[in-house]
Amino acid sequence: MTKEKILAAALPLLMAGAMPACAQNYVMKSASREHIIIDNRYGSTKEAENFVRPYKNIVDSVMAPLVGYSARYMKAHTPESELSNLLADIMVWGGKMYDEKPDIGLYNMGGIRAALPKGRVTFGDINDIAPFENKICFLSLSGEQLTTLFRQIGRTFGAGISHGVEAVYEKGNLVSLRLNGEEIDPKRDYRIATIDYLIHGNDGFKELRNGHDTNIPKADKDNTRFIISAYFKEKMAEGKEVDAHIEGRMVCKE
Repeated sequence: MTKEKILAAALPLLMAGAMPACAQNYVMKSASREHIIIDNRYGSTKEAENFVRPYKNIVDSVMAPLVGYSARYMKAHTPESELSNLLADIMVWGGKMYDEKPDIGLYNMGGIRAALPKGRVTFGDINDIAPFENKICFLSLSGEQLTTLFRQIGRTFGAGISHGVEAVYEKGNLVSLRLNGEEIDPKRDYRIATIDYLIHGNDGFKELRNGHDTNIPKADKDNTRFIISAYFKEKMAEGKEVDAHIEGRMVCKE
């Protein structure tokens, strides 16, 4: 491939990296264009780098800042993983920003789009993990509804579930559901922290559509990538690495 073609291919990727991925609910107000001729002026690597540098600087200024440190490499996998556990726990932690006290945090496996590196973690790393325009949100389900939800989660082959939950399945069927060592009370309400994408029943979480007392923040700062970054920053300020473990939150038996 020629240097001209490499440059032409690189520019859209650099520009895409400067913007949130898979944006939702945006309306285009205007558009403009500029005709950039890629000719022999860019025949040297140095000239091509100079041309790309302003765009790269924009991307780096957004993505490069350090937000914290991770104790281990974490990758999402079913039925339970360190990374999915961590993200569900962060949803519960984020409740304090909204005067909420969630009992349970949920995060879908399909919303986790990259692994967490060990060591330094930048905002770009967090953006890779949570690239969508999903907002943290809160709702209540009765214990009976919660049990229905976890039956549905069993059919999705896993989810991010917060600390204290013990869901046991046999051949995909829910056989036991406990919270902090206690059986779920079918008549009690449980407060859920999750992402707005799921409360519409997406990814098999259909029972979330029947929740009540819903609180759905709408500001850009409520995006999950900023909630996750805030958690990392808090741990860094405390001199701690972020860590998570597989705990048997979701157990699938044959």
